[in-house]
Amino acid sequence: MAWLYLVIAGLMEVVWAMGLKYTSGWTRLWPSVFTVAGMIVSFYFLSLALKQLPIGTAYAIWTGIGALGTVILGMVLFGEPRDALRIGFLLAIVVGIVGLKATA
Repeated sequence: MAWLYLVIAGLMEVVWAMGLKYTSGWTRLWPSVFTVAGMIVSFYFLSLALKQLPIGTAYAIWTGIGALGTVILGMVLFGEPRDALRIGFLLAIVVGIVGLKATA
């Protein structure tokens, strides 16, 4: 169950990271509320995962999921660059996440 909690936490990190873009420096109420809610849910599920998983592994995977999802959504929603080098580095994050999971 800890791995499921960690995945949920990582996905919620994507939610709040993307939400930051829409808060306009915390000047817009509802995007700010949504972003803070995403933060709370993300940290809650991370804390549940940490009951069973090593902190180094869990934290790295949590941030990896968040970074990966945020970059992909940035490409899709905001037209951020999609060049081969950038995709290669995204694949490196995936390899790191899988490697940490395999050795945990």
